[in-house]
Amino acid sequence: MASSHILSFLCLFSVIIPFTSSSSSSPDTITISLSPLSTPHPSSDLFETLQALSSATRNRAHRLKHQHSNTKPPLIKTQAYPKSYGGYSIHLNFGTPSQTLPFVLDTGSSLVWLPCTSRYLCSKCSFPKIDPAKIPKFIPKDSSSSKIVGCQNPKCSWIFGSDVQSRCQNCKPNSRNCSQICPAYLIQYGLGSTAGVLLLENLDFPGKTVPDFLVGCSILSTRQPAGIAGFGRGLESLPSQMGLTRFSYCLQSHRFDDSSKSGELILHSATSKANTNGLSYAPFQPSPAAKNSAFRQYYYITLRKVIVGGKQVKIPHKLLQPDSQGNGGCIVDSGSTFTFMERPVFDLVAQEFGRQMGNYSRARDVETQSGLTPCYVISSDKSASFPELTFQFKGGDKMVLPPKNYFSSVGKSGAACLTIVSDSVAGPAVAGGPAIILGNYQQQDFHVEYDLENNRLGFRPQSCGKST
Repeated sequence: MASSHILSFLCLFSVIIPFTSSSSSSPDTITISLSPLSTPHPSSDLFETLQALSSATRNRAHRLKHQHSNTKPPLIKTQAYPKSYGGYSIHLNFGTPSQTLPFVLDTGSSLVWLPCTSRYLCSKCSFPKIDPAKIPKFIPKDSSSSKIVGCQNPKCSWIFGSDVQSRCQNCKPNSRNCSQICPAYLIQYGLGSTAGVLLLENLDFPGKTVPDFLVGCSILSTRQPAGIAGFGRGLESLPSQMGLTRFSYCLQSHRFDDSSKSGELILHSATSKANTNGLSYAPFQPSPAAKNSAFRQYYYITLRKVIVGGKQVKIPHKLLQPDSQGNGGCIVDSGSTFTFMERPVFDLVAQEFGRQMGNYSRARDVETQSGLTPCYVISSDKSASFPELTFQFKGGDKMVLPPKNYFSSVGKSGAACLTIVSDSVAGPAVAGGPAIILGNYQQQDFHVEYDLENNRLGFRPQSCGKST
């Protein structure tokens, strides 16, 4: 998917339409009720599903750890739906008049992009067993507010960096008459990739319009059946462009199917130094990778201890504390399904579970089929109990996980598996980047708040299910 291939598609549509700004009102609270993206279960075989999700988590971890550079109401609410492919879906409205599309909620990336034009092509997008031709698409020519981003627009540098002018060969410095567009983008994720051009568009909420919002108009993708809403720390992310002081979500417990129940995503723009009721907090790390734009978008949190059954796992400090290049430490990622731990961390945690669950036999066949390990035979013990898993952060606050957030029963196999993954046993450990990636499976039924104003992550147990 070279840039020349992408640009050839630009001949197929026209989005150079005069930009029209919209006025907006400012109610105190805006709540949007949204319908879920409808896709059937990716497989009737739970082993196949777990194998695919564990593999996708490893692939995403590899991408997060090996990124390359160059890649006003105070409250808004919307719903986040658990999806069969292991992510959570929200709906956003772009354009004039508005076009509503589903997006994957992703705090591990920053660009907001959508499937774009009637000729959008998605390769290998039938993995959730949907018809690629029926993927919802944004049609720029139907919007009076669509505008292609020019090469000299400052927002172009949000994606390509300060040296973007070197790519604008047809533009003279400070020229106001340059018609060259911002270069085409290519973004790779653990499960696929996407490519397209950048637009300025209206992002609409009830009573609130955000004009000149930078959004990716993707023309080609692989394995991406829906757009992605980047909630990372980059300038191009939704929180940054909206000037949010904090955002929070409550992820409905998912069992790898598409549910009509949802949690809430809440966007705050009002300033507040006060703690949210009942929340514990973990400070965000200062950006550890000043020279690495990819790592700068991550939410590093100050994890101090991993505790299994009341016993602290002796993890080397260098793996819990990121260095100046962003290697080591822990990030929070709503786009990863299972939590990922580098092999040295995972082995210590798994060994401690093994010591405390010594009375249970290992289900080796289930491990092979599911891609998860360790798995234990529990069918003969209906009162099976699991050692408590706790993450303790700087300042002493603890996230105590319920067993369903880190052990999963595997169908009728009579086994339960640890839903934390690592590098392949057969291959070397994936060095570099964050050592621990806290996935959405471990965040289920927690109210999680990204307090951007006070630079911290808040959390508390909470039942997140909401029927629509």
